[in-house]
Amino acid sequence: MTDPTPAIPSPAYRAVVLAMLLLVYTFNFLDRQILGILAGPIKAELGLSDGQLGALGGIAFALLYSTLAIPLALLADRTSRTWVITVSLAVWSGFTALCGMAGSFMQLFLCRIGVGVGEAGGVAPSYAVIADYFPAHQRARALSIYSLGIPLGSAGGVLLGGYIAQTVEWRTAFIAVGIMGILIAPIFRIVVREPARPVQAADAVPVSAVFGILAAKRSFWFLALGAASSSMCGYGVAFWLPSLLMRSFGLDLIGAGQFLGGLLLIGGVAGVLLGGWLGDAMGGRDKAYYAWVPAVSYVVGMPLFVVGVLSHSVTAAFTLFLIPQALVYVWLGPVLTAVQHLVPAHMRASAAASFLLINNLVGLGLGSWAVGALSDALTPAYGAEALRYAIIAALGFYLLAGLFMALAGKALRRDWVAV
Repeated sequence: MTDPTPAIPSPAYRAVVLAMLLLVYTFNFLDRQILGILAGPIKAELGLSDGQLGALGGIAFALLYSTLAIPLALLADRTSRTWVITVSLAVWSGFTALCGMAGSFMQLFLCRIGVGVGEAGGVAPSYAVIADYFPAHQRARALSIYSLGIPLGSAGGVLLGGYIAQTVEWRTAFIAVGIMGILIAPIFRIVVREPARPVQAADAVPVSAVFGILAAKRSFWFLALGAASSSMCGYGVAFWLPSLLMRSFGLDLIGAGQFLGGLLLIGGVAGVLLGGWLGDAMGGRDKAYYAWVPAVSYVVGMPLFVVGVLSHSVTAAFTLFLIPQALVYVWLGPVLTAVQHLVPAHMRASAAASFLLINNLVGLGLGSWAVGALSDALTPAYGAEALRYAIIAALGFYLLAGLFMALAGKALRRDWVAV
């Protein structure tokens, strides 16, 4: 079922749709990443280890988030993408609020699983809505604007969460952001109309058929494994950086939130927009650049991150982090656009979910847990500095991501579907 909508929506309405999708995605990452800034007070009150905190930030969220994304995306492809997004927003926001009522590790773990269940239906259908509303030559830029939800939501999580946790308590932070998301859900459904889709959209396409098309393309595997390697490091570092700033740089909750918020709003936003512009500009001439641009960005950015983590000055660390923070976000617009062009138009949400399954199950599921577990293992030797060296070890995954993206370039020329 689709709502009536003009065959060719106006540029103004497309902008409204993109703005609403961006708002929802911002809350997606706000609810997802707020746990990182609240890790300190949660650890103190509930008596958790770094490994347990890493599990809350990783596998608790990613387990069902990754696997349920496939059936929910298939449902969105067959029915209404906007309704799936609306219900998903309400569900994950409700579970975020419930996180503020948890009294033990297991209760918080189950609430984080609930957040993951809700968010499973938000991202892949949004990619498909954008691809339906925007022509091919504008998709990388449109997807990069949508992807601004990552740095904006992450920045909002650390700034708002840190302020509320220090001035009130950590539980209030979860409850406040959860209620805000619930209030936005009906507004989104009223404003965003279901886009017109090709007649094939009504056909029941088994998810196995969609994955079969993708699995036969080398570019899909290189892109998915590259993104997973990047996310392994990105999610791990994003979750643990607030704790590093408090343990090794002496910042309080508000100071760590301001540091990370500024880093994400300046570096993250610049990187996402740069990636979208480069993807459309260079990918229009040669499809290989949709993968090669991220490859170069990872390799250039990784050493600067290492130097920043090793520094002992807050000012030096912030300065050194700005450029690599931008570079590791460059991949979003180009790679997400490339994935949308590996299948016919009516399979886009399912294709995005297949890509996200690999990316999130590996990257999001293991990243924060691996850094936390390594920090626990290094503590007998390095004490309070163990987390610093665990993060440095994780940064090596950016080099692996660059290798996979470099290999994806030539394959994209052959695998691209012009829709």
